[in-house]
Amino acid sequence: MSEKPIEDNGKAFLVLLLPISFLIIFLVATWRILLALIVLVIGFKLWQEYQWQQWTHRVNPIFHQLVRENQGRLTPMDLAMRGNFPGTTAKRYLDSKASEFGASIVNSEDAGQSYYFITASILGNILDSSEPVKELPAQPVTKTARSLLAPPTPQEEEPETESPPQPTHDEAKRSLEKQLIFGSLIQSELAKRLNVYSSTVYKRRNDPEFTEWSRGKDPDGIAWSYSEKTKEFFPVEENG
Repeated sequence: MSEKPIEDNGKAFLVLLLPISFLIIFLVATWRILLALIVLVIGFKLWQEYQWQQWTHRVNPIFHQLVRENQGRLTPMDLAMRGNFPGTTAKRYLDSKASEFGASIVNSEDAGQSYYFITASILGNILDSSEPVKELPAQPVTKTARSLLAPPTPQEEEPETESPPQPTHDEAKRSLEKQLIFGSLIQSELAKRLNVYSSTVYKRRNDPEFTEWSRGKDPDGIAWSYSEKTKEFFPVEENG
C-alpha cells in the first residue's frame, strides 16, 4: 500500500527536475550572450539619459525666458511652439521641472494642463498688485472754502491764512522727470500717481481704453501705455 505514494512522488520530482535541468544547461551555454544583452540595454539607457540631459541644457534658456514673459504660467503648447519640438517632449520636460522646483500643476477645460512656477520677482509683482495706495493726507480747509458752507461765528473768526502756492508747470514737469528716471514707471508708482489702487491699474492695464482712462486720472493729463514685454508703463507722446 505504501509503494504507490512513493512512486507517485518520484514521478513528480522527475517532472520538476527536467525543466530545471534544461534551464541550467541553457544558462551555462548562453550566459555570455545574456550578459552582453544586459550590458547593452544598460548602456543604451545611460546613453538616452545623457542625450536627455544635453537636450534639457539647450532648452533651459527658452524655459527661463517663457517663465519671465508669462509670469510663471506655462503650458506644454507654449514650450513646444517656442522650441519647435513635440508636445509630449515638452510635457516630459515641464514634468521634470515641476518636480525639481515644486511647481503647481492645474488642469482646466480651456487651457488644459498649466504649470505655475513662482519666482521671487513674480511673487513680488503679485503682492505689489494687491498693495493699496496710501491715502493722501487731509488738506486743511481754508477760510474762503468754509465760508461758502456757513458764515463764521465771532468765536470762529481768526486771521486769514494764505494757501500754499501751487506748483508751477515747470516744477510739475521736473517732478515727472524725477519719477521717470528710468524712462518708465512700475505698477505701484503709476497707481500712486493716478491716486488709485495698484490692483485697479493691474486690472485695467490691458484694456483698450487704458490710455484715455489714465489721462483722466493723471494730475498732468498725461496718457500712459502698458508694455507687456517689460511689464512697465510709459507716457504716450502727443502728436503735434
